[in-house]
Amino acid sequence: MRTRTLLPQRHDTHLLAKISSDAIRRLLFSPSFTGTYERLRVAHGMALPLVFPSVLAELNLLALLSLLNFASGYRVPLHAATGRGAFDSIRAFVFSLYISSSVGGEGDLLSARGMQSVAAGKVAELMGVADKVHVDQPSTVPGVTMSELGGPVWEVVQLVTKVLKETGDVLVNGGYQDLGAFVLEALKEGDKVRRKNEPGREDPECDVIIERLVKAIPAFRDMVVIDGQPVYCFKKAMLTLHAIALRYKDSPNASVPVPRTDNLPVFSDNVIPSMLVHLGVIDLSTSTPAVGLQDIFPLAKQRETLDLLLGTAPPQSENTEGARKGSPKEGPVLTTEQAFVLRAAAVDACELIVQYARNLSDEELRMEDGRELRWLKTVTVPELDAWAWAVAKDRADYRSLERFVLRNTTYF
Repeated sequence: MRTRTLLPQRHDTHLLAKISSDAIRRLLFSPSFTGTYERLRVAHGMALPLVFPSVLAELNLLALLSLLNFASGYRVPLHAATGRGAFDSIRAFVFSLYISSSVGGEGDLLSARGMQSVAAGKVAELMGVADKVHVDQPSTVPGVTMSELGGPVWEVVQLVTKVLKETGDVLVNGGYQDLGAFVLEALKEGDKVRRKNEPGREDPECDVIIERLVKAIPAFRDMVVIDGQPVYCFKKAMLTLHAIALRYKDSPNASVPVPRTDNLPVFSDNVIPSMLVHLGVIDLSTSTPAVGLQDIFPLAKQRETLDLLLGTAPPQSENTEGARKGSPKEGPVLTTEQAFVLRAAAVDACELIVQYARNLSDEELRMEDGRELRWLKTVTVPELDAWAWAVAKDRADYRSLERFVLRNTTYF
């Protein structure tokens, strides 16, 4: 997608973030990156280990999982309520939705009309949090409290319900039986443009498909205007395309056109930008006081911490066991503007990382210990995204790193 996300007011007198070639090189040649990239470069977690009655049914669920891939700002309360983080909670909910709707008919919550009519109580039930959505409030009687719907987990339930209902409205009004049918139509429109093979347009089908998704469905409309300048991230819309490409490119189905997604920008959420700050690629020390990002991750400024994070990971068996212990720590809570600025910085950073890697010389890729790192020249942004997202869970020390928090958003 060539509608590239831009940092607002990015010029010498108003720098929002610093991304240096030295910091990029340090990451690319670090034991952390070279030792894990090949293993984690396609680990987006979007695989669906289910049996589907049709290709369209699978496409529908894959698109729904992408649509609902948010609630990152509720990672800590969800972990406390369910033992799962945000994405794992949403994925478990989508699985429950599929199982409970597999009989079809009026109770099919995967259909457009089912999404349109879903109730918050049903969403809470299928998320397994029906007993976690109340808070105690004092009453007019001394010493007596009243239990009312509320709290962060209830906020997640309300957000999920809202997205399902408003998307169901769009689909019903457009005459689509479900989200999969709408996405398939967009894929076919993109494929028609691709077949025209217009000169000078790189992967034009992605532009067409993403435009359809973003214009039609509010939960895909991941953008904001800062100081009069639009900042586009479109994380979930692009992830939908990439998840489809990963699913069907090695086992093609004639009914599902596979978009080319190697040149998509990064699917910027809260994990990718936070990790790039912790790993020294995004330097917020030059961020203007008006934006207020300079001190959100104080430990990222310590060189000894950076050296440890870029070093060799612990052995996988020990590391995985350690990473599962304990609840995550709440990260800094940002404003919408701060979150979009940081997410946009991550988009630019990942583009620059790939450009730097592809321009490395053969001599630079030949290590003193005899290793050849020629594969660095093949790094793509979506694979870099998968690595950063997966490695954040892969190491115990990475898992404990704070991620910024933005509540009440359905974008990530």
